[in-house]
Amino acid sequence: MLPVLLIALLSGLVQLVLPWWSAALVAFAVCCWRSRSSGGAWMAGFLGVGLVWLVYGLAIHLRTDGIFTARMGELLFKRQGAVLPLLVTAVLGGLTGGLAGLSGYLVRAASANSRVSTPPNA
Repeated sequence: MLPVLLIALLSGLVQLVLPWWSAALVAFAVCCWRSRSSGGAWMAGFLGVGLVWLVYGLAIHLRTDGIFTARMGELLFKRQGAVLPLLVTAVLGGLTGGLAGLSGYLVRAASANSRVSTPPNA
């Protein structure tokens, strides 16, 4: 639960000043530092970034009284409504964070294996 909260908080703050993909850097770093399993790293990245993007999408929806999300739903999906654009936004953000978190865990696992299994000089 702590990695999810760290990823959500840090990626929300970092995305205020950096591009959208900075959330992937945060998920990578947090999962490289804190994750105990590959599934946990993927889930922490997915939930952390997906939650941030869903909240941001809801904030835009409420700020524009639903006009922006309804128009985007009609443009992209040929249906009026805000649910589908918000859902797609959260899933895309979650996939970005999940893959970055998994990559962070795998980099840490690979570096730990390379330090332990170095063969002695013959």
